[in-house]
Parts: sequence; structure tokens; C-alpha cells
Amino acid sequence: MVEKPPFLLIHPSKPGGPPTLWAALRDLLAFELVNGGQVSIVNRLDRETSGLVLIAKNAPAARRFGLAMEQRRIEKEYLTIVNGWPSWETITVDAALARQGAHAPSAIWLKQAIHEEGAPALTEFEVEDRFVRPSSLGGKFAIVRALPRTGRTHQIRVHLAHLGHPLVGDKIYGPNEQLYLRFIETGWSEELQRQLLLPRHALHSARLRLDERLDWRSPLPLDLTSWMRSTN
Repeated sequence: MVEKPPFLLIHPSKPGGPPTLWAALRDLLAFELVNGGQVSIVNRLDRETSGLVLIAKNAPAARRFGLAMEQRRIEKEYLTIVNGWPSWETITVDAALARQGAHAPSAIWLKQAIHEEGAPALTEFEVEDRFVRPSSLGGKFAIVRALPRTGRTHQIRVHLAHLGHPLVGDKIYGPNEQLYLRFIETGWSEELQRQLLLPRHALHSARLRLDERLDWRSPLPLDLTSWMRSTN
């Protein structure tokens, strides 16, 4: 098990591209690799998402964890920071997801949307805490624990946005999808900071659990807890 920091890709996207978790693990486990080991990443996280990533270092472990993933025996929990104070303490969203561009115009190819013709998607949510961030860019925010029971692309982010509480820092499902396009063109800017508050979406892989015998946990990382306390 490793903890991935935000902004680190899991796998290479192109030759000579930015650093990746896969490459770092191959360097770290070089001795195991020359002695017949391998690096198999079991659960994948988006570039901006931080937290727990399960790694198999040999073929039997890769088969075991891969089968567990297929059978949905690996339970996942995420911690998020969302805009606003939810009116609920717990809620379940059962809403199918599809690529938005397959059913309606979309400027972002990968953007997902709730659609009856999509793949089944179910997420359970529970409010962990509510807080006010005192600053000129402050407001009401909440820490929400998310338990995805399916594994669709951007599932947690879409379901929370559907509830009216998008993730802080979400460039695609936050206040305006044009912010994502602007980010692609110009990179991070003061204007994006004013509207998104965080340079990455506030999503953290906080727990992985398998068959009641293996249970890994990770608290919110420093970049998110520091932002919660900051007045800037």
C-alpha cells in the first residue's frame, strides 16, 4: 500500500512525460523486479486525487487483488471537502452515469453526466463535519465521506455535484466547466484561484478494506487540512 500525493499521474501518458507513480515504484522495487517480482497497481486514482493505492508486487497477489476488485470485495472510502452545508447527514445517490458528449453537447470529452441510458452508479454519502472558512473567499463547507458501491468514471464528483455540493476545487463539475478549459490553456491563475479556491479537487482515497482482514486508512492530507485552517 502506498499513499499517492496529488498531481501525480498513476501511469505514463506519453514517452518522456511527467513523473508517474508507476515509474517511482519500479525504481523503488528494482531488486524485487530483477528477482521475478512485478508492479501491478490495483486501484487507480485521478491525477489530482490523493490517497491510498494498493500495489501487488508478485503475480499471485495481483491475481488475488484483481479478482477481489472484479467481485467488488475491496471496499473503498473517500474523504471530500464540498461547497455548502448539506441538509442531510447521510444520503444514497443511485443515478446512472454516461459520457455527457454521447447524449448532449459537451466541450470536455471525458465529462460524465447522469443519464438513464448510462451505466448503473451508486454512492453512499455521510457528513463528517461542517465548518466555516473565515476569509474574503470563505463560506460554508463540509467534509463528506463517500462510499462508492460501483466504480464509474468521476462517480463521486458527479453525484455530489448533482446534490448541489460539488467538490472544492473541481474544475469540471464545479462552478463552471469553462474553468477547466481555461486551465488547460493557461495553467493555474489568480482568476482560477478566486473561483475554485483550491488548485486541485478535494478528493482523498481514505480507506481500502478487503474481507475484514486487510484494512488500510489515511487521513486528509496536509494540503487540504492547511487550506481548511487558512484565512488566505
